[in-house]
Amino acid sequence: MTAYEFELGLASRKLIRDIMDVQPGETVALTADTLSSEAVVNATARAVFEAGAKPLVIWVSTPLGVGKAADPYLPQKALIGALNNVDVWIEFNYQWLLYSTVFDRVIAENKDLRYICLVGMNPDMMIRTLGRVEIKTLAQFLKKVAEITMKGKRVRITTPAGTNVEFENHPQRPPIVHSGYIPKGTYGMLPGQISWTPKLETINGTIVFDGSVYPPIGLLRDPIKLTIERGRIVKIEGGKDAQEFEGWLRSFNDPNMYQMAHISYGFNPGARLTGDIVEDERVWGATEWGIGNIGPRLVPDIPGGVPASSHTDGICLNSSVWIDDLQITDRGKVINPPELVELAQKVKG
Repeated sequence: MTAYEFELGLASRKLIRDIMDVQPGETVALTADTLSSEAVVNATARAVFEAGAKPLVIWVSTPLGVGKAADPYLPQKALIGALNNVDVWIEFNYQWLLYSTVFDRVIAENKDLRYICLVGMNPDMMIRTLGRVEIKTLAQFLKKVAEITMKGKRVRITTPAGTNVEFENHPQRPPIVHSGYIPKGTYGMLPGQISWTPKLETINGTIVFDGSVYPPIGLLRDPIKLTIERGRIVKIEGGKDAQEFEGWLRSFNDPNMYQMAHISYGFNPGARLTGDIVEDERVWGATEWGIGNIGPRLVPDIPGGVPASSHTDGICLNSSVWIDDLQITDRGKVINPPELVELAQKVKG
Protein backbone atom coordinates (compact mmCIF):
# COMPACT_ATOMS: atom_id res chain seq x y z
CA MET A 1 0.00 0.00 0.00
CA THR A 2 1.32 3.45 -0.89
CA ALA A 3 1.42 6.29 1.63
CA TYR A 4 -1.87 8.20 1.96
CA GLU A 5 -3.59 5.70 -0.38
CA PHE A 6 -7.04 6.05 1.23
CA GLU A 7 -6.83 9.84 1.56
CA LEU A 8 -5.48 10.21 -1.96
CA GLY A 9 -8.43 8.26 -3.31
CA LEU A 10 -10.86 10.67 -1.66
CA ALA A 11 -8.99 13.74 -2.97
CA SER A 12 -8.91 12.29 -6.49
CA ARG A 13 -12.65 11.63 -6.46
CA LYS A 14 -13.28 15.20 -5.31
CA LEU A 15 -11.15 16.48 -8.19
CA ILE A 16 -12.95 14.35 -10.78
CA ARG A 17 -16.52 14.68 -9.59
CA ASP A 18 -16.77 17.98 -7.71
CA ILE A 19 -14.24 20.16 -9.54
CA MET A 20 -14.02 18.79 -13.09
CA ASP A 21 -17.62 17.47 -13.12
CA VAL A 22 -16.58 14.44 -15.18
CA GLN A 23 -19.57 12.67 -16.75
CA PRO A 24 -19.95 9.03 -17.83
CA GLY A 25 -18.58 8.44 -21.32
CA GLU A 26 -16.26 11.47 -21.36
CA THR A 27 -12.59 11.13 -22.21
CA VAL A 28 -10.22 12.56 -19.59
CA ALA A 29 -6.55 13.11 -20.44
CA LEU A 30 -3.96 13.10 -17.67
CA THR A 31 -0.57 14.41 -18.80
CA ALA A 32 2.59 13.84 -16.79
CA ASP A 33 6.35 13.81 -17.17
CA THR A 34 9.02 11.65 -15.58
CA LEU A 35 9.16 13.89 -12.49
CA SER A 36 5.41 13.66 -11.87
CA SER A 37 3.93 11.59 -9.04
CA GLU A 38 2.86 8.17 -10.33
CA ALA A 39 0.67 7.71 -7.24
CA VAL A 40 -1.27 10.90 -8.02
CA VAL A 41 -1.68 10.02 -11.69
CA ASN A 42 -2.86 6.47 -10.98
CA ALA A 43 -5.28 7.53 -8.23
CA THR A 44 -6.81 10.13 -10.54
CA ALA A 45 -7.07 7.66 -13.42
CA ARG A 46 -8.92 5.25 -11.10
CA ALA A 47 -11.30 8.03 -10.11
CA VAL A 48 -11.96 8.79 -13.79
CA PHE A 49 -12.76 5.14 -14.44
CA GLU A 50 -14.99 4.91 -11.35
CA ALA A 51 -16.95 7.90 -12.68
CA GLY A 52 -17.77 5.93 -15.83
CA ALA A 53 -15.40 7.99 -17.97
CA LYS A 54 -12.38 7.00 -20.08
CA PRO A 55 -8.90 7.82 -18.72
CA LEU A 56 -6.13 8.62 -21.20
CA VAL A 57 -2.75 8.82 -19.44
CA ILE A 58 0.10 10.42 -21.39
CA TRP A 59 3.67 10.34 -20.04
CA VAL A 60 6.47 12.36 -21.65
CA SER A 61 10.12 12.93 -20.81
CA THR A 62 10.68 15.93 -18.56
CA PRO A 63 11.41 19.07 -20.61
CA LEU A 64 14.32 21.31 -19.67
CA GLY A 65 12.02 24.34 -19.51
CA VAL A 66 8.42 25.34 -18.99
CA GLY A 67 5.86 27.02 -21.23
CA LYS A 68 7.27 27.70 -24.70
CA ALA A 69 10.74 26.86 -23.43
CA ALA A 70 9.45 23.27 -23.23
CA ASP A 71 8.49 23.20 -26.93
CA PRO A 72 11.71 21.63 -28.32
CA TYR A 73 11.41 18.65 -25.94
CA LEU A 74 7.75 17.78 -26.57
CA PRO A 75 6.10 15.48 -29.15
CA GLN A 76 3.95 18.44 -30.10
CA LYS A 77 1.93 16.99 -32.99
CA ALA A 78 1.01 13.87 -31.04
CA LEU A 79 0.04 15.83 -27.92
CA ILE A 80 -2.02 18.35 -29.86
CA GLY A 81 -3.80 15.58 -31.76
CA ALA A 82 -4.68 13.69 -28.60
CA LEU A 83 -5.65 16.68 -26.46
CA ASN A 84 -7.82 18.15 -29.20
CA ASN A 85 -10.01 15.07 -28.90
CA VAL A 86 -10.69 14.88 -25.17
CA ASP A 87 -13.34 16.45 -22.93
CA VAL A 88 -11.12 17.13 -19.91
CA TRP A 89 -7.37 17.70 -19.57
CA ILE A 90 -5.70 17.48 -16.16
CA GLU A 91 -2.05 18.53 -16.25
CA PHE A 92 0.23 16.90 -13.68
CA ASN A 93 3.48 17.69 -15.52
CA TYR A 94 6.28 18.89 -13.25
CA GLN A 95 7.67 21.10 -16.04
CA TRP A 96 4.39 22.59 -17.09
CA LEU A 97 2.84 22.69 -20.55
CA LEU A 98 0.81 25.75 -19.58
CA TYR A 99 1.57 28.55 -22.10
CA SER A 100 3.50 26.13 -24.33
CA THR A 101 2.64 25.90 -28.02
CA VAL A 102 0.79 22.67 -27.25
CA PHE A 103 -1.33 24.45 -24.65
CA ASP A 104 -2.00 27.48 -26.85
CA ARG A 105 -3.09 25.33 -29.79
CA VAL A 106 -5.31 23.01 -27.76
CA ILE A 107 -7.03 25.82 -25.85
CA ALA A 108 -7.72 27.65 -29.12
CA GLU A 109 -8.91 24.60 -31.05
CA ASN A 110 -10.71 22.40 -28.51
CA LYS A 111 -13.51 24.85 -27.76
CA ASP A 112 -15.33 22.74 -25.15
CA LEU A 113 -12.27 21.56 -23.25
CA ARG A 114 -12.17 21.75 -19.45
CA TYR A 115 -8.53 22.09 -18.31
CA ILE A 116 -6.92 22.34 -14.90
CA CYS A 117 -3.24 22.96 -14.18
CA LEU A 118 -2.02 20.90 -11.21
CA VAL A 119 1.69 20.96 -12.00
CA GLY A 120 3.96 19.00 -9.71
CA MET A 121 1.10 17.63 -7.63
CA ASN A 122 2.14 15.07 -5.03
CA PRO A 123 0.01 13.01 -2.60
CA ASP A 124 0.56 15.20 0.44
CA MET A 125 -0.22 18.40 -1.46
CA MET A 126 -3.29 16.92 -3.10
CA ILE A 127 -4.74 15.84 0.23
CA ARG A 128 -4.05 19.18 1.96
CA THR A 129 -5.14 21.51 -0.85
CA LEU A 130 -8.06 19.53 -2.27
CA GLY A 131 -9.09 16.61 -0.09
CA ARG A 132 -9.35 18.52 3.18
CA VAL A 133 -10.68 21.81 1.80
CA GLU A 134 -14.36 22.76 1.71
CA ILE A 135 -14.32 23.92 -1.90
CA LYS A 136 -17.77 25.58 -1.97
CA THR A 137 -17.02 27.80 1.03
CA LEU A 138 -13.62 28.67 -0.40
CA ALA A 139 -15.32 29.64 -3.67
CA GLN A 140 -17.65 32.06 -1.85
CA PHE A 141 -14.69 33.69 -0.13
CA LEU A 142 -12.66 34.03 -3.33
CA LYS A 143 -15.59 35.53 -5.22
CA LYS A 144 -16.02 38.17 -2.51
CA VAL A 145 -12.30 39.05 -2.55
CA ALA A 146 -12.42 39.44 -6.32
CA GLU A 147 -15.49 41.70 -6.16
CA ILE A 148 -13.89 43.99 -3.57
CA THR A 149 -10.63 44.16 -5.50
CA MET A 150 -12.14 45.05 -8.85
CA LYS A 151 -14.41 47.73 -7.41
CA GLY A 152 -11.26 49.65 -6.56
CA LYS A 153 -9.15 51.70 -8.93
CA ARG A 154 -5.75 51.54 -7.21
CA VAL A 155 -4.05 48.69 -5.37
CA ARG A 156 -1.07 48.90 -3.03
CA ILE A 157 0.81 45.90 -1.65
CA THR A 158 3.50 45.79 1.04
CA THR A 159 5.30 42.98 2.86
CA PRO A 160 7.65 42.77 5.85
CA ALA A 161 10.43 41.75 3.42
CA GLY A 162 10.27 45.12 1.67
CA THR A 163 7.66 44.90 -1.10
CA ASN A 164 6.02 48.26 -1.72
CA VAL A 165 4.30 48.36 -5.08
CA GLU A 166 1.27 50.14 -6.55
CA PHE A 167 -0.78 49.81 -9.71
CA GLU A 168 -4.16 50.54 -11.29
CA ASN A 169 -6.77 47.96 -12.23
CA HIS A 170 -7.83 47.62 -15.86
CA PRO A 171 -11.62 47.67 -16.35
CA GLN A 172 -11.41 45.27 -19.30
CA ARG A 173 -9.38 42.65 -17.44
CA PRO A 174 -11.59 40.87 -14.91
CA PRO A 175 -9.88 38.61 -12.38
CA ILE A 176 -9.60 34.89 -12.97
CA VAL A 177 -10.93 33.24 -9.83
CA HIS A 178 -9.59 29.73 -9.36
CA SER A 179 -12.46 28.60 -7.19
CA GLY A 180 -12.79 24.94 -8.07
CA TYR A 181 -15.43 25.36 -10.77
CA ILE A 182 -14.34 24.91 -14.39
CA PRO A 183 -17.12 25.03 -17.01
CA LYS A 184 -16.76 23.91 -20.62
CA GLY A 185 -14.42 25.97 -22.74
CA THR A 186 -12.40 27.35 -19.83
CA TYR A 187 -9.23 26.53 -17.97
CA GLY A 188 -8.28 26.88 -14.33
CA MET A 189 -5.70 26.18 -11.69
CA LEU A 190 -5.63 24.60 -8.26
CA PRO A 191 -8.37 26.29 -6.16
CA GLY A 192 -7.30 29.11 -3.87
CA GLN A 193 -5.98 31.80 -6.18
CA ILE A 194 -7.19 35.00 -7.85
CA SER A 195 -5.17 36.35 -10.78
CA TRP A 196 -5.45 39.45 -12.92
CA THR A 197 -3.34 41.70 -15.11
CA PRO A 198 -3.40 45.39 -14.12
CA LYS A 199 -2.64 48.32 -16.38
CA LEU A 200 0.94 47.27 -16.97
CA GLU A 201 2.29 50.80 -17.38
CA THR A 202 0.99 51.72 -13.88
CA ILE A 203 2.98 49.06 -11.98
CA ASN A 204 5.70 50.89 -10.07
CA GLY A 205 7.70 50.24 -6.92
CA THR A 206 9.58 47.42 -5.26
CA ILE A 207 8.72 43.72 -5.26
CA VAL A 208 10.64 41.40 -2.96
CA PHE A 209 10.32 37.66 -3.48
CA ASP A 210 10.93 35.96 -0.13
CA GLY A 211 9.15 32.62 -0.64
CA SER A 212 10.04 30.93 -3.89
CA VAL A 213 10.63 31.62 -7.57
CA TYR A 214 10.10 28.99 -10.22
CA PRO A 215 11.61 28.58 -12.67
CA PRO A 216 14.55 28.57 -12.22
CA ILE A 217 15.10 28.24 -8.47
CA GLY A 218 12.34 26.97 -6.17
CA LEU A 219 12.62 27.81 -2.47
CA LEU A 220 14.73 30.91 -1.95
CA ARG A 221 17.80 31.08 0.26
CA ASP A 222 17.86 34.89 0.11
CA PRO A 223 15.24 37.44 -0.98
CA ILE A 224 15.23 38.75 -4.54
CA LYS A 225 14.51 42.47 -4.84
CA LEU A 226 13.02 43.79 -8.08
CA THR A 227 12.68 47.45 -8.99
CA ILE A 228 9.67 47.92 -11.26
CA GLU A 229 9.07 50.91 -13.52
CA ARG A 230 6.02 51.08 -15.77
CA GLY A 231 5.44 47.35 -15.51
CA ARG A 232 8.97 46.22 -16.32
CA ILE A 233 11.89 44.96 -14.24
CA VAL A 234 14.67 47.54 -14.40
CA LYS A 235 16.87 46.28 -11.56
CA ILE A 236 17.46 42.98 -9.73
CA GLU A 237 19.25 42.92 -6.38
CA GLY A 238 20.16 40.28 -3.82
CA GLY A 239 22.52 37.36 -3.33
CA LYS A 240 23.18 34.19 -5.31
CA ASP A 241 19.51 33.54 -5.98
CA ALA A 242 19.12 37.01 -7.47
CA GLN A 243 22.15 36.43 -9.68
CA GLU A 244 20.76 33.11 -10.88
CA PHE A 245 17.37 34.65 -11.57
CA GLU A 246 18.85 37.56 -13.49
CA GLY A 247 21.00 35.22 -15.55
CA TRP A 248 17.99 33.04 -16.37
CA LEU A 249 15.94 36.02 -17.58
CA ARG A 250 18.85 37.32 -19.63
CA SER A 251 19.43 33.92 -21.26
CA PHE A 252 16.26 34.24 -23.34
CA ASN A 253 17.44 37.43 -25.05
CA ASP A 254 13.78 38.48 -25.00
CA PRO A 255 12.74 41.92 -23.71
CA ASN A 256 9.28 40.57 -22.84
CA MET A 257 10.82 38.30 -20.20
CA TYR A 258 11.24 41.45 -18.08
CA GLN A 259 7.58 42.45 -18.17
CA MET A 260 5.20 41.84 -15.29
CA ALA A 261 2.45 39.49 -16.45
CA HIS A 262 -0.04 39.28 -13.58
CA ILE A 263 -0.62 39.66 -9.87
CA SER A 264 -2.28 36.94 -7.80
CA TYR A 265 -3.65 36.46 -4.29
CA GLY A 266 -2.98 33.19 -2.47
CA PHE A 267 -5.85 31.83 -0.35
CA ASN A 268 -5.83 28.04 0.03
CA PRO A 269 -6.03 27.07 3.72
CA GLY A 270 -4.07 23.86 3.15
CA ALA A 271 -1.22 25.33 1.12
CA ARG A 272 2.31 25.44 2.53
CA LEU A 273 5.54 26.93 1.22
CA THR A 274 7.22 23.85 -0.24
CA GLY A 275 9.04 25.02 -3.37
CA ASP A 276 6.32 23.59 -5.60
CA ILE A 277 5.10 26.76 -7.28
CA VAL A 278 1.50 25.66 -7.84
CA GLU A 279 1.15 25.25 -4.08
CA ASP A 280 3.33 28.22 -3.09
CA GLU A 281 1.11 30.54 -5.15
CA ARG A 282 -1.78 29.63 -2.87
CA VAL A 283 -0.15 30.08 0.53
CA TRP A 284 -2.68 31.99 2.61
CA GLY A 285 -2.03 35.74 2.59
CA ALA A 286 0.75 35.62 0.02
CA THR A 287 0.80 37.55 -3.24
CA GLU A 288 2.42 36.22 -6.38
CA TRP A 289 3.74 37.97 -9.46
CA GLY A 290 3.96 36.33 -12.86
CA ILE A 291 6.68 37.55 -15.21
CA GLY A 292 7.01 37.00 -18.97
CA ASN A 293 4.35 35.48 -21.19
CA ILE A 294 0.81 36.81 -20.69
CA GLY A 295 -1.96 34.44 -21.75
CA PRO A 296 -4.90 35.86 -23.73
CA ARG A 297 -7.39 35.08 -20.96
CA LEU A 298 -5.61 37.55 -18.69
CA VAL A 299 -5.69 40.35 -21.28
CA PRO A 300 -8.89 39.94 -23.32
CA ASP A 301 -8.33 43.46 -24.69
CA ILE A 302 -5.12 42.24 -26.38
CA PRO A 303 -5.90 39.55 -28.98
CA GLY A 304 -3.53 36.63 -28.56
CA GLY A 305 -2.07 37.96 -25.31
CA VAL A 306 1.51 39.16 -24.99
CA PRO A 307 3.97 36.42 -25.99
CA ALA A 308 7.31 35.81 -24.33
CA SER A 309 9.83 32.98 -24.41
CA SER A 310 8.78 31.63 -21.03
CA HIS A 311 7.05 32.54 -17.77
CA THR A 312 8.09 32.53 -14.13
CA ASP A 313 6.32 33.18 -10.82
CA GLY A 314 7.59 34.64 -7.56
CA ILE A 315 6.06 34.61 -4.07
CA CYS A 316 5.76 37.52 -1.61
CA LEU A 317 4.76 36.20 1.82
CA ASN A 318 2.61 37.89 4.50
CA SER A 319 1.20 40.56 2.22
CA SER A 320 -0.73 43.66 3.27
CA VAL A 321 -3.16 44.82 0.59
CA TRP A 322 -5.02 48.11 0.17
CA ILE A 323 -7.82 48.57 -2.36
CA ASP A 324 -8.01 52.34 -2.71
CA ASP A 325 -8.26 53.35 0.98
CA LEU A 326 -9.54 50.00 2.30
CA GLN A 327 -6.96 47.65 3.78
CA ILE A 328 -8.23 44.09 3.31
CA THR A 329 -5.23 42.12 4.61
CA ASP A 330 -2.52 42.87 7.15
CA ARG A 331 0.61 40.71 6.87
CA GLY A 332 -1.48 37.93 5.39
CA LYS A 333 -4.43 38.13 7.77
CA VAL A 334 -7.85 39.15 6.42
CA ILE A 335 -9.02 42.21 8.39
CA ASN A 336 -11.68 43.98 6.27
CA PRO A 337 -14.56 44.17 5.53
CA PRO A 338 -16.40 42.22 8.30
CA GLU A 339 -18.23 39.85 5.92
CA LEU A 340 -14.92 38.90 4.32
CA VAL A 341 -13.37 38.25 7.73
CA GLU A 342 -16.29 35.96 8.59
CA LEU A 343 -15.90 33.98 5.37
CA ALA A 344 -12.15 33.67 5.92
CA GLN A 345 -12.74 32.20 9.35
CA LYS A 346 -15.14 29.62 7.90
CA VAL A 347 -12.67 28.62 5.19
CA LYS A 348 -9.77 28.22 7.62
CA GLY A 349 -11.92 26.40 10.16
